[in-house]
Amino acid sequence: MKIETAEQGAPGRVTEDRIRVLPNAVVVLDGVTSRTRPPDRNGGWYATQLADQLSRLINDTDPLKDLLARAIASLVTEHGLVPGDSPSATAAIVRWSETTIDALVLCDTPVVAFGQTAHVLEDTRLEDLRPDPEILRWKNKPGGYWVAEAEPAAAHQALTASWPREEIRQVIVATDGVSCGVSDYGLFSWEDLKQLPLGEVLDRIREAERGDSEHKRWPRYKTHDDQAIARLTT
Repeated sequence: MKIETAEQGAPGRVTEDRIRVLPNAVVVLDGVTSRTRPPDRNGGWYATQLADQLSRLINDTDPLKDLLARAIASLVTEHGLVPGDSPSATAAIVRWSETTIDALVLCDTPVVAFGQTAHVLEDTRLEDLRPDPEILRWKNKPGGYWVAEAEPAAAHQALTASWPREEIRQVIVATDGVSCGVSDYGLFSWEDLKQLPLGEVLDRIREAERGDSEHKRWPRYKTHDDQAIARLTT
């Protein structure tokens, strides 16, 4: 498996996205800082801790939802995290064996697998709620959206897929700071991301965002977001 990655923080800040490449998996996380967090526990801290736990736990056989739930539970135990008052992270995992490619998506970090067609695994529950000004009240609640935080049960709300490895040629995993270039800005198709240099993808998104600094063409909460993308070629 050939693995390429690219990432950069939003201008003027340290990225809270994380990419972890393992012998049989790639983990991509987008950390989210809690409004009431302690100063040393931001979204980047949580994403790093979760990536470390997943690196220790991921194996060839256990369901990805179970592995993510164990990782979250370990963080709760080790750091005393409290649901609703903890930093959090979106999560995407791609794991492969000789015969299969498995994927998990929790919140808005999609996975796209390319075979004869593009298989898009994306969790739109957060986006579906965005008109709600009190969106945080729906975090990790039935009828709301789900994210890795301090409640292990959230992992079992993740979306998963599995494909025969022989049918898949490439897989893309991207945080929303990159997937917006496809889903919101229309700069690329998913097919474009199979071939474009990953650094160029990030730069073109930044350029488009600078040209819409008042958020009129693409309404959004902030001009730039952290960016992380991984491309796997079988």
